[in-house]
Amino acid sequence: MLVNEEILLYEVTDSVARLTLNRPNAMNSINLVILAELDRRLTDIAVDPEVRVLVLTGAGAAFCAGADLKEVLAGQTAGPGEADFLDRANRVFGRLRNFPKPVIAALNGVTMAGGLELAMCADLVVAAESATIADAHANFGVFPGAGGAAILPRLIPLNMALYLLLTGKSLSSTQMQACGFVCEVHPDDGFADSVQQLAKHIARKSPIALRRMKEVARASADKTRDDALLHEQVMLRQHMRTFDFREGLQAFAEKRAPQFQDR
Repeated sequence: MLVNEEILLYEVTDSVARLTLNRPNAMNSINLVILAELDRRLTDIAVDPEVRVLVLTGAGAAFCAGADLKEVLAGQTAGPGEADFLDRANRVFGRLRNFPKPVIAALNGVTMAGGLELAMCADLVVAAESATIADAHANFGVFPGAGGAAILPRLIPLNMALYLLLTGKSLSSTQMQACGFVCEVHPDDGFADSVQQLAKHIARKSPIALRRMKEVARASADKTRDDALLHEQVMLRQHMRTFDFREGLQAFAEKRAPQFQDR
């Protein structure tokens, strides 16, 4: 199934939903229409039982070159109490960070500024060999507004985060893999297929187990070690009462593939 929403393409195959930013002539820069479409699609995908993994990627030579600066500037004229571009972007980015299903950012090309911040919302980042990644805000005297300075140092070593922030330079996908941001690098030829294979691999796991793992793992950064371990134990006790927990153990004992039902 492929639905063309003009600037956001939506496709579902083998329990994997793929959202493709489709403004290749503008390097897939994010505007208000894309934000609205992303918000709408995330709402639908979150409750669609047929979708178990979400892939976010871009069309053409870029994953995303950041915000459409014309709309950022226009947002400075917003009246009191009126949501501007950054308010709306952070609302959608927040939904993506807290999305209940696994999210893979597939960096097919240039990724910078708000595009990097968008990729940072995903659970896993994979990249094509030719992809380049940069913060780039410093190049234009702009300050990050969706996690560039606040969250990037939580994902990679502080010195590498500061290198990206202060220099504005682009790094290769393999360089970003070396510092832990990119999980896998694949050849450009067949990149989409490689991403799909990874997503299908994850989609075969228990959805309820993955959802709970995400919750504990993402919350752990803001907890003490003991509190994080307690959170994990509480979640485990809940999980032990699910169908998927019993099905997984039964399938192991019977030497067959489990048939998870997300309950």
